[in-house]
Amino acid sequence: MAVTGPITPSIVYTSIRHVRTEPLHNTFEYKSYSWLVDVDKLPHLPKALRPLARFTAADHLGDPTLSIRVNVESFLRANGIEFGGGRILMLANARVLGYVFNPLSVFWCLNDDGAVRCVVAEVHNTYGERHCYLLETNDNGAARTPKEFYVSPFNDVSGEYRMRLPLPKESVELSIVLARPDQAPFVATVRGRCVPATAGVIIRSFLATPTAPLRVSAQIRYQGIRLWARRLPVVPRPQHQPQEAV
Repeated sequence: MAVTGPITPSIVYTSIRHVRTEPLHNTFEYKSYSWLVDVDKLPHLPKALRPLARFTAADHLGDPTLSIRVNVESFLRANGIEFGGGRILMLANARVLGYVFNPLSVFWCLNDDGAVRCVVAEVHNTYGERHCYLLETNDNGAARTPKEFYVSPFNDVSGEYRMRLPLPKESVELSIVLARPDQAPFVATVRGRCVPATAGVIIRSFLATPTAPLRVSAQIRYQGIRLWARRLPVVPRPQHQPQEAV
């Protein structure tokens, strides 16, 4: 039986929340918006709206001269998965007025019947680096994977991610829990509702949050400065080996 997929392209009005309880308590939440798109049918906006949303392979994994689909398929193949060519849906920020930052981009790779074959969670840090986690999720969208990438200057690369990334329908409900020995978990959640991306919706979203990707980046840096000012120890950043598909 085919699985009914979400409407694409959609604007996803999101609420993003981070909760840290040890060794300091710090919680913050902010509103933003992202896009849910089919990588084979990226939005082609009227010329006047194009500065408000642009998608390029260079902002994601793989070879910037190839398509997002080809790069995702190459990554899967390099990790032992032959993908049958079904839809690939991407949740990500678009490039707005020339700027983009994606703490997390999610790629749902679907079989021909619409069921999820696997998920790629692509993480970017504020140092210009990125890393992809290949997840084979259960029926609830849940998977576990060792942490392999330096994201926060206050966390090393130890521990395990417990992710829940179910395929969106009318809404998005994502959670990522970083579990480490002898520490309370760090929890990040993304919740939002999906609205078909008409011209009016795109304009209203931009006017409500004119620099959405920049705001995301600024929020993360601001919270980092606050934690540093509270004397939370900084963990040195290890050498990162680029993980591009071959």
